[in-house]
Amino acid sequence: MFLKELLEGTTVAGDYPQADICDIVYDSRKARLGTAFVCMKGETTDGHKYAKSAYDLGCRVFVAEEALSLPDDAIVLMSENTRRDLAQMSINFFGHPADELKMIGITGTKGKTSITYILRSALENCGIKTGVIGTIGAFYGDKKIPTVNTTPESYELQKILREMADGGCEAVCMEVSSIGLKMSRVHGVEFYAGIFTNLSPDHIGGNEHKTFEEYAYWKKQLYVHSGFTVANRDDAFFDDIAAASKGEVISYGLDEKCDYYAENINPLRRPGFLGIEFDCKSRFDSPWHAQVSMPGFFSVYNVLASVALLHKMGIPVEKMREAFLHVSIDGRMQIVHVSDDYSVIIDYAHNGLSMENVIETVRDYKPNRVVALFGSTGNKATIRRQELGLVSAKMCDFIIITSDDPDFEDPDAIIDEIAGWVEKGGGAGKYVKITDRAEAIEYALDHMQKWDVLLLLGKGHEHFMKVKGEKIYFSELDCIANYMKKHGMK
Repeated sequence: MFLKELLEGTTVAGDYPQADICDIVYDSRKARLGTAFVCMKGETTDGHKYAKSAYDLGCRVFVAEEALSLPDDAIVLMSENTRRDLAQMSINFFGHPADELKMIGITGTKGKTSITYILRSALENCGIKTGVIGTIGAFYGDKKIPTVNTTPESYELQKILREMADGGCEAVCMEVSSIGLKMSRVHGVEFYAGIFTNLSPDHIGGNEHKTFEEYAYWKKQLYVHSGFTVANRDDAFFDDIAAASKGEVISYGLDEKCDYYAENINPLRRPGFLGIEFDCKSRFDSPWHAQVSMPGFFSVYNVLASVALLHKMGIPVEKMREAFLHVSIDGRMQIVHVSDDYSVIIDYAHNGLSMENVIETVRDYKPNRVVALFGSTGNKATIRRQELGLVSAKMCDFIIITSDDPDFEDPDAIIDEIAGWVEKGGGAGKYVKITDRAEAIEYALDHMQKWDVLLLLGKGHEHFMKVKGEKIYFSELDCIANYMKKHGMK
């Protein structure tokens, strides 16, 4: 691609030599002859410092916010904002892929991942091939694309969107994080629709947001670039979101004033199945009964948001109803059928608060026992072990303490520390310690009683165990499958 084409729509001004660009890089280690190196400032690093390294690897075209000290054959182009210009350059380089897709952005503090999965399930049920980008990675069809951030850097995002468009996707459901908005990762993308879930203090401090006000500001920016907004009317920030929205605002919640609302909400339990059911009502359509294969009251909000969006897209109720019955999210209250006698749930909960939320959700289904299997990561603040120990002691009927990413710490020492807090929380006598997580899962399944719920917490969607700096393959789903095979279960 010629440099002039690459820079179209950016803040780079002035005359510059013609040059053929084969790729864009912002990591100097990836620089080579024919690449354009974009110098970006981050919270902990500054790409301007690595321009000479990129030059030494053959790069001769640089986009920067500051003057660079480079040999005379280097082409240095000045930018007002290199992050935004990287986004526009990436859009140009990959041929404006978002224009070929129905882009659906979801933001908020909680619920983003669930909604992306629910929407994808319903859209694909209607024959609309749909890509997903978010916390668990990016995927479409059977293709999975690893990602580093919930919202990938702009270059990676545009590359993924190009692959999805070329792969036959018609729509993309994307988690849009506040950091992704702040860092201009979605700059230049116009969304078909934006969904607002809720807003509460999160990602405040450190290298993220300085204040809650800043966090809220960046969340709202999605709706400035969305054709219409689907928003949670029960949330305290609904009015702020509505005011920021460019297009029509469609509301959902539990109040009949909402465009879409729920009544007669009840937990739903069948052999090997935990979910929720409710009557879905709206001012646009006749009432209908929804059953959802996702346990927990909070699922009602996620489904209502999805219904509002899907109805706007013209998806029939029957297609939604069918999809909601079979939706599953990797590692997020993921129900794995092992036996009709008890339930197994895999969830990413890895701190005291998330564990408490999961257990409270499960308690609504009046299980015989709540059995929790978990550990804690190594080389991190030990307060997490205290929280996990105390919460599990208070809320669980039986506890299995095991390994979870010990890294460079002794896994047995971590387990002992958690056990100490379990005992301090009044849980003495109702826990076992099994270091090997695969053995721990087998032990748990061997000791399930009728109507028990087994919670496998901490690993979630991850398929690895971090040990001594290395990621070693580990899958809880594989452990369960091996157990079932061993015992002749289907």
